[in-house]
Amino acid sequence: MSLVIRGNKISRRIFARQGSLAVAAGVVMPLPLTSLRPAPKERLALYQEESARGIVCRICPNECVLKEGELSDCRNRIVRNSKLYTMAFGNPCAVNIDPVEKKPLYHFLPGSSSFSLATAGCNFACLNCQNWTISQTSPDKTKNYDLPPGEVVANAAINNCRSIAYTYSEPVTFYEYVYETSRLAREKGIRNIMVSNGYINNEPLKELCRFIDAANIDLKSFSDSTYLKLTGGKLQPVLDTLKTYRDEGVWLEITYLVVPGWTDKPDEIRMMCRWLTGNGFADTPLHFSRFHPEYKLEHLPPTPAAILNTAASIAHEAGLKHVYVGNLPGAGHSNTVCPSCGQKVVERSGFTIVSNSLKSGRCSCGASINGVWS
Repeated sequence: MSLVIRGNKISRRIFARQGSLAVAAGVVMPLPLTSLRPAPKERLALYQEESARGIVCRICPNECVLKEGELSDCRNRIVRNSKLYTMAFGNPCAVNIDPVEKKPLYHFLPGSSSFSLATAGCNFACLNCQNWTISQTSPDKTKNYDLPPGEVVANAAINNCRSIAYTYSEPVTFYEYVYETSRLAREKGIRNIMVSNGYINNEPLKELCRFIDAANIDLKSFSDSTYLKLTGGKLQPVLDTLKTYRDEGVWLEITYLVVPGWTDKPDEIRMMCRWLTGNGFADTPLHFSRFHPEYKLEHLPPTPAAILNTAASIAHEAGLKHVYVGNLPGAGHSNTVCPSCGQKVVERSGFTIVSNSLKSGRCSCGASINGVWS
């Protein structure tokens, strides 16, 4: 039986009254017991290689080397009988219908709905993770839906979702599930969205780009030292990912979470913005996001509004044309403005489109606004 979702609620015919997955402000809530189904069996993983020390996973720069029975850093790949298997295929622990603006994507099919899902696991260990209850565990420890790729696509279509978003945890770690689902979605004319940390090797990324239409990449910092301490990863692979998405023609938007004491330094923000404009990303929307105390950084305060406003000013001064501030209601940083004439062309209130005056992606002044508008 297909998972049927109407509006934003999973049908009571299958689930209990409270059976829909609540995802508010990007935070994933636990699934109710009544929504459980048996998880599919493990699948042979892509991009694996034998070595004298064990099986090497080549999906991401962590390149875990695993012996029999060992789990990868992302907690959803395991070696069985000298082969690497993914434990994250067709068994999402998070399923919801979101406005595409929540990804956030402001220049991609505005006002449309996106069928959004995630499995357990992440190849980072971010101290500030909002969804740590699913990102820092494995699929055998979460409550999961039985939702193979074909059913994901069918339910996206049934619910008039113009896209499927691989989000909430880290889709790079459930690569095989993303790949098969996005391939089927492309055949049905449904777009595919990656909401990711961008920590992926170039070969699997380029293969995936055949079916991905848009991506929002979390650029966690512009400091190698901060990247290591905050996430356990490195900066350069993420910068390489941005360039690959650009070169492969995938619509790209970037999110930078401003964490007090960690990623709020004006000089580093300025370096990042200058790098973006100097590498062909001047038209790429940049979303500065407000930090809320969470996980291992719950002792920190929320990001002061003044710092977010300073970050936005730095980005504009560096030549970025579309700069937004998230999680700061009433600040006026969520509207799309024509860089040529200054006219407000898309007005937003939260995740809702209030008005959209664009005609075929153009302002009334005739200027073209970069994006995927239809």
